[in-house]
Amino acid sequence: MTEIQELNTKIAFGSWTNDELNTMVEAVKYARTKLGKSNMSALQIGDNVNWDSAKSGKNSTGVVIKIAKKYVTVKSVTGLWRVPANMLTIVEDERDPMDDFNYVGSKHHY
Repeated sequence: MTEIQELNTKIAFGSWTNDELNTMVEAVKYARTKLGKSNMSALQIGDNVNWDSAKSGKNSTGVVIKIAKKYVTVKSVTGLWRVPANMLTIVEDERDPMDDFNYVGSKHHY
């Protein structure tokens, strides 16, 4: 069993008080915020990124067109998406997912 699986098992089957569970939730929220800030500082307009879409249930790929405090606007083949930074992964320019668009404003100038 991996470390994360062991942790999940301990949380799910432990006898925790409500205060202890709330402390764990706050720790997870803090870790997500920290990850989002780390991802945000690595992103640039024009970067190719991918993420798992909660709405469509699929892995999506697009190009960063705007970076705000918590969310990143990404243009994909299916439209514009407002994605939390901690959900994004920068992908290398193997094949440009935006070949179908004529987007000007990124470092790639489509």
